[in-house]
Amino acid sequence: MIRLNKYLSGAGICSRREADRLIMSGKVTVDGKRADPGAQVEDGQIVRVGKKIIGSRRERVVLAVNKPAGIVCTEDMRMKNNIIRFLKYPVRITYAGRLDKDSEGLLIMTNDGDLINRMMRARYAHEKEYKVTVNKEITERFLEEMSSGVRIKDKEKGLDEITRPCEIKKIGKYTFSITLTQGLNRQIRRMCDVFGYKVTRLVRVRIMNIELGALKPGEYRKLDEQELKELYERAETKNA
Repeated sequence: MIRLNKYLSGAGICSRREADRLIMSGKVTVDGKRADPGAQVEDGQIVRVGKKIIGSRRERVVLAVNKPAGIVCTEDMRMKNNIIRFLKYPVRITYAGRLDKDSEGLLIMTNDGDLINRMMRARYAHEKEYKVTVNKEITERFLEEMSSGVRIKDKEKGLDEITRPCEIKKIGKYTFSITLTQGLNRQIRRMCDVFGYKVTRLVRVRIMNIELGALKPGEYRKLDEQELKELYERAETKNA
């Protein structure tokens, strides 16, 4: 037997926390009866969320995906350039951390709601590394001020924060690498704007221990067992 919230999470429906909310709201039934919090299910029982029958526990899928520019991280299937529609993966998966439409590079996509929930916990400060190209020559002053923390504001979105100190390194006349431990909306672009730089290309090349490597835009690969083991360990650890 398995706890119902874990069963729903393992089937790729949602995280365990979200499963508990669904159960509490009365939207989940087991063999036609409203499920109770803490319920357990076994093989052969029919689990529904609303009218949808949830299949048996699926194989865990965790992919490294190279998202091309122009593809949107959304589950809204009405959007033509939706990442899920673009990928056409045979198992229902979603993203653990977005990239904006104009950015490209590494996404972790999975049917494991628990992993997504762990990776999205801002307090754990998981590292994400980017390669960024800008429209004018990079100076030492720019690097120093970017690395020490930048105040970014957006009245429309209610944003007014000082970014965390970060690692940044010049790798070309117009290109630098930057490693962040937070994920504010369009953070790197907003940070560059403060100093009069415009981002012309932004590629995420690493999330924690997972690297983009040689994946071409639109390609994906399954993580190997060692990568998965380390990813799950880091996802539970602060400052991974």
